[in-house]
Formats: sequence, C-alpha cells, structure tokens
Amino acid sequence: MNLVAKVYRNNVLESSHLGHIAVVDYTGKLLYAYGDPFRQTYARSSMKPIQAIPVVETGAADRFAIDAADLSLCCASHNGEPRHRTRAMDMLTRAGQAEQALQCGTHVPRDEESYKQLIRKGQELTPVYSNCSGKHAGMILTAVHMGEDVSTYHLPEHPVQQRILDAVAEVTRYPKEKIRIGIDGCGVPVHCLPLANYAWGFARLARPETFEKPERREAVKRVTDAMIAFPEMVAGNKRYCTDLMSAFKGRIIGKAGAESVYCLGDRETGIGIAVKIEDGGPRAVNTVVNEVLRQLGIGVDGPLNALAEYTNPPIRNMSGKVVGQLTAEFTLEQTNTQLDAGN
Repeated sequence: MNLVAKVYRNNVLESSHLGHIAVVDYTGKLLYAYGDPFRQTYARSSMKPIQAIPVVETGAADRFAIDAADLSLCCASHNGEPRHRTRAMDMLTRAGQAEQALQCGTHVPRDEESYKQLIRKGQELTPVYSNCSGKHAGMILTAVHMGEDVSTYHLPEHPVQQRILDAVAEVTRYPKEKIRIGIDGCGVPVHCLPLANYAWGFARLARPETFEKPERREAVKRVTDAMIAFPEMVAGNKRYCTDLMSAFKGRIIGKAGAESVYCLGDRETGIGIAVKIEDGGPRAVNTVVNEVLRQLGIGVDGPLNALAEYTNPPIRNMSGKVVGQLTAEFTLEQTNTQLDAGN
C-alpha cells in the first residue's frame, strides 16, 4: 500500500493516509516517485499560477495597472482578509466592473474576524469573500480587455477559459485533447492530468527560461515573481503556502489545491513536486510535502525549521492537550524516467 502518513493516538495507529508523489525536473525527467505518479488528478487551485498567465499575456495586466501584489492575488486561495477583499475590489473597479460580476459564489472565509464583523453588522456574505475572488477578478479583467462577454467568462467555451486551457496544456506538456474538464468549486473549468505533468509544469514555472516564446517567458516570470514577492496574497495568515514561500525567501513557488493536492517548483534545482493525498482530506498534505523536501535535501539548512509546525504535527484534544501525532512515513523511489512531451 502507498501509505504516506499515519496518525497515532497514545502510540497506537489510529488512522492512515494513502498518497501519490511525483518529482520531475524541468527537462521532463521523472526523478522520484511514490504511489502512482501518473494518477489522473484534478489539481484544483494548484493550477491558479497557470490560470493567471493570460492576464499578463493578453495585455490586461498592463492596461489595468495590475501590480505584483494584484497578480499574486490572481493566483490565490486567500483567507478573505481585508487586504485580500480590498485588492480584489480595486481590480474590478479599475476595469469598470462591480462585485456582482464575480461568478465564484461565496463561502465563509477562513479569516474568522472578517466573518464575525459581517455577523455583527447583520450583513450577508458576498462573492469577494470567496478564496477565489482574486482569480476571478483576473479573468474578468482579461475579458474586459479583450472585448469579450463578461457575464459568461466562467464557462468552458468562453475565450478566457480556452486561453487558460491552452496555457495548461503547454506549461504541463500534456496534449490539450487529452485534458478532461470538470467544474471547480468556484464555477470555472478545472483540468484533469497525470500528477507527473503537474510536477513538470511547476518545474517549468520555476525556470521561465525553458519557454520558447518570449511572451510566455515574461508572463511566467511576472506571475512567479509576484507570488514570491507577495506570498501573503496567495493565502494569508497561518497558511502553508504563505509560510512556505516566506521561509524559502524566493527559492520556491508553491500552491495548494482542494482535495489535498500540492504543487511546487524549486528555482534552485529546477524540479517540480506534485502531491495528491488519496482521501482528499487536508490533514496530511503539508506534512507530506515537508517530508518530500527533506528527503530531497531541500531546505534542510534552515527553511524547514521555520516550517516545523507542519512537520509531524501533534494531535490535540479539545482542551489543547497533546494526545497523538501525525507522521509522514514513506521513502521516495528513484526512477529517472523521461516523460513524453505532448505539445
């Protein structure tokens, strides 16, 4: 069995998590794997850095004066903190759009204080509180800039989503015609690919010079530079994405996805890592990513110490007492297999 993490209570194994891991370099070589590195997977919000590329390539970012913090928010699954909501609304205003243009729906934000303030004021949740409002704002700006229908920007056949599909295929080196499309929680298309191709895609994001077209190189560099410069916009307080990129100080870009997916790219080594926890629960994924980095020797000189709270974290009861522990337990297997470039 491809066990990646176990939960112990009073030193007794209580639960376990299965998972899949792919480690690929920017040339497409599958260096290490665990479980099924080719598992067909919806990477969900891990694809947001790629979904943000057309915001730059179309010229929308320049027309609407999208700065690095804005662009980082386009890649975000944010907490719904005031800084996230304010920036998303400002982006929409610059494009002459109201909050009602957002097609992402809404949910209770991770930022509890923001939600409590709404309750105290007797106000309802609105779409800008959605963790995906920055991504959707970027899509809306692109549609406005290109003179396209804004009300349908979220539909699979819309030019906004077709440009994103082209970018996903090219960045991950997976044939466009083989990509299966689902609908994400926020209402836009989500793409299903082999896990290893996500890892390859993030390796390439970490090395923009690998892209042949100068406009793609520039767009990828702007997007990834923005995430690294403003990691707090990608997630927020007490979030792994923000803490990971902050700890590595410009070396790593990382993005979580729903159903327990994590993808990251290492600028120093030019490798990408993709992780999928089989049960979809969020408990184990950050611990597994930390262990992958440790086994690869990445960050062992300090950054992983700053991420210690995510490494084999304690299990606490309702009063805060430590009653168990979550541990990552797997060994990466070396493969050195060359992936096929689909496009």
